[in-house]
Amino acid sequence: MSRIRSVAASALEVNRRTVLAAAGAVSLSAGVGYALRPTDSQAATTAAAPVAHSRQAPAAAPLAPYTKGTTLASVAAPLGSSGYRRLGDGAGWSRVVRGELAAPKSGRAGRRTALAAFVQFTDLHLQDVQHPLRLEYLRSHDAHAWRPHEALTVPGAISLVERVNALRGAPVTGAPLHFVMTTGDNTDNNAHSELEWFMKVMSGGRITPNSGDPKHYEGVQNSGLKLYWQPDSTLRDGDKALGFPQLKGFLAAAVREVQSPGLKLPWYSTVGNHDALPLGCYGSHGDPYLAEAAIGGKKLFSVSDADARKLQDAIKNATDPKAAGYRDFLKAHARSMRSVTPDEKRAPYTQADYLKAHLDPAHQGLGPVGHGYSSANLDAGTQYYAFRISDDVIGISLDTTDAGGHYEGSIGTAQLNWLDKTLKDNKDSYAVVFSHHTSKTMDNTRPDPARPGEKRHGGAEVISVLSAHANVLAWVNGHIHKNVITPHQASGGRSFWEISTASHVDYPHLARIIELVDNKDGTISLFTTLIESAAPHRTDFADLSQTGLAALYRELAYNAPGANKTLAGSAADRNTELVLKKG
Repeated sequence: MSRIRSVAASALEVNRRTVLAAAGAVSLSAGVGYALRPTDSQAATTAAAPVAHSRQAPAAAPLAPYTKGTTLASVAAPLGSSGYRRLGDGAGWSRVVRGELAAPKSGRAGRRTALAAFVQFTDLHLQDVQHPLRLEYLRSHDAHAWRPHEALTVPGAISLVERVNALRGAPVTGAPLHFVMTTGDNTDNNAHSELEWFMKVMSGGRITPNSGDPKHYEGVQNSGLKLYWQPDSTLRDGDKALGFPQLKGFLAAAVREVQSPGLKLPWYSTVGNHDALPLGCYGSHGDPYLAEAAIGGKKLFSVSDADARKLQDAIKNATDPKAAGYRDFLKAHARSMRSVTPDEKRAPYTQADYLKAHLDPAHQGLGPVGHGYSSANLDAGTQYYAFRISDDVIGISLDTTDAGGHYEGSIGTAQLNWLDKTLKDNKDSYAVVFSHHTSKTMDNTRPDPARPGEKRHGGAEVISVLSAHANVLAWVNGHIHKNVITPHQASGGRSFWEISTASHVDYPHLARIIELVDNKDGTISLFTTLIESAAPHRTDFADLSQTGLAALYRELAYNAPGANKTLAGSAADRNTELVLKKG
């Protein structure tokens, strides 16, 4: 790279580079922003506009490295050995040095210079749990198809925002954090209600995580069905048989108004399949039957094991990407549905709706305008863009969802060519690439209905493009709800790390801080440090405050029947130092 300087120094200067060059309105989404400091960001709405100069505050004293508030210091851990297990304070996770792509050299800690630091959120899955099209009844066949903690996604996400706001900068270098990037599945059911909640969680505001009847909850958790945890009831449901508590007042608290302070950092957004597709898997936008069912007054609560298995298999195997079978399934079970209060806020949102919500000044928070997206995205019908992280690092946000249907991903030829050109045009900057899907889950190449003649490309082809550019340091993603860090080695010594982070809906409810440093010895290090929400590890069943609910969210998730207990990954996938040769 042509210039290397510390983040602490460069964050106090105005970037004088122009915004990334456009490759054309159709192939370039030009929401370009430069996060100068945690309280100062700029975004351009045209591809060729220079980043604006801005007044700078006096230089602050550099922060010191720290561990408090991270999983290096402490991690929620189960108490006891069987049944419903309470959580408490557990030992922290140590940092693992990984040298598969370059040998770490002694003395680097004393030489290193910070390049950039940011936080990754992923798979928040904010859920309107009373939505008529939800698939809770699949629990008849698969215990984990419905989670007992799903009504608490909003207070849980707010608590994660509170954790980030309390951080003292980057834990290893003490450098300022530049921004937060959320890598998709921000919502769960592709509902307008959820999109509004997401925008307010991130940028701040009052949220009432309720829909339908404004006075009380109407859903599976007060249905009287033993299939689901009935928290307010004395009914001996299946979850209570496993030790789940009776918590009178839980549902009223779950739909009560909460307050998000909003992030005290600029934030950017990457789209996931649950943000782009109804229920995260159906390429059925515009289907009049499903659109009406989403806002209507009928909801299916239970089906037989055989029917649940058939529908779940169709989703997993992608045999019904256009939802024709799902529509027939709902019609066949119409007489079994229960009445609920209709609500137009549950309507599915489109790609344009998603972009407009990000561009809405009401949701700007600390910016940047559009949170990466711009009016150029609206004009071109795209959801990918590039932005400047620091003087020597760019970020690239991809759209790996496949509008043709199914929850796995791919990208079109225009986006793949744009990615290659953007990396080539910015060869003097390091690059961090963001997406929702991982390289291994980009194997769905159904045509995009909006671009039926365009070829779709999978993870292997994206790896090939990234490996052709020496400036690529990392590919950061989510989707699999598990911490996995993968080295990618290409010919000619070119290499990068793929960093996949666990979700914030399945235990252990994590986000990740990533720091980029120059070791001044021919190598670059990427430090990854996981964080939990600010909610205490210990819960109090009598505490149904906003904070108490956020703590319950984590504990209920740990105990969720059928939950995967390996999502934290190995030690080498959690808190790490990932070493690379300098390109």
